Amino acid sequence: MLNFTSGNSFLIISVLVFVAAVLLVEGLYLLWKAHRGPEAKKLENRLQALSASFDTTAKTQLLKRQMISDVPLLERLFLNLPQVNELQRLLHQAGLSWTVSRLVLTCAALGAGLLGSAVLLHQPTLASLIAGAAGAGVPVLLAINKRRHRLGKIEQQLPDAIDLLNRALRSGHAFSSGLKMIGEEMPEPIASEFRIVHDEVNFGVSLQQALTNLSQRIPLTDLRYFVVSVLIQRDSGGNLTEVLGNLSHLIRERLKLAAKVKVLSSEGRLSAWILVIMPFALGAIMNIVNPGFMAPLWTDPIGIAIVKYMLTLMFFGVLIMRKIIKIRY
Repeated sequence: MLNFTSGNSFLIISVLVFVAAVLLVEGLYLLWKAHRGPEAKKLENRLQALSASFDTTAKTQLLKRQMISDVPLLERLFLNLPQVNELQRLLHQAGLSWTVSRLVLTCAALGAGLLGSAVLLHQPTLASLIAGAAGAGVPVLLAINKRRHRLGKIEQQLPDAIDLLNRALRSGHAFSSGLKMIGEEMPEPIASEFRIVHDEVNFGVSLQQALTNLSQRIPLTDLRYFVVSVLIQRDSGGNLTEVLGNLSHLIRERLKLAAKVKVLSSEGRLSAWILVIMPFALGAIMNIVNPGFMAPLWTDPIGIAIVKYMLTLMFFGVLIMRKIIKIRY
């Protein structure tokens, strides 16, 4: 009887602990959602837009040159770099608040750290240099990846933004008011880009220059169609609402076609990934199962030469397969 009672007590305690853990996780999630979730961000943007004391100059810095570095000496040094404008544009397109100097110094620190670690581990010179170069390229690759995701998100949001602008024009609002509505009503990241356009116009920049700046900041073909359509209509006249309606329909159809192409080409892309990963996976498995069988590839000069040629051919094979499965639409 005592064992039965103690067993029931243990079961009840276990259930209570499990329920408490679930409630704790749920509470933490609700707390995060209330302060950092998408609905909280939308509410914060609304309150900031309605607040008379909200100052946008600190974020947009429309009429000021963006700071390359917080340190004046580094700023003067980086101003002489030929690719500083491209790096600055990359950071903006990726939605990162980093300065160019922070990106360059992070690349240098990671590269030097991996290079020093490889040297301390008595690795060959070529392997050490490759490790250092790989470490230095990681921050840039992360920025490029964030840029790709952000531009893709803007591309998906663009038809809805054009429809919102079209409805604003049909209801009698001015074009600049429609841009303001996009900045207030649309989600990020497209809202911030159109807020910059609206603020530039308010600061005295011509609409043509503001839209041109938008197309330079966001290098999307569909966005350039939008800019060209608006600028041509302003010069030649015509029904802008009809043009915008047709453009949003065209962009949606193109995005549908892109999604269909992605689905139809998924088998080819999967086959390409399998062909790329399979040699390395099989080599790793064989090295674990029978290390002596794979040892000549790392110790014998002929084996090392075979590995070098194999990696070179694999590299060109990856480039060729990437070219095959990349479909332009």
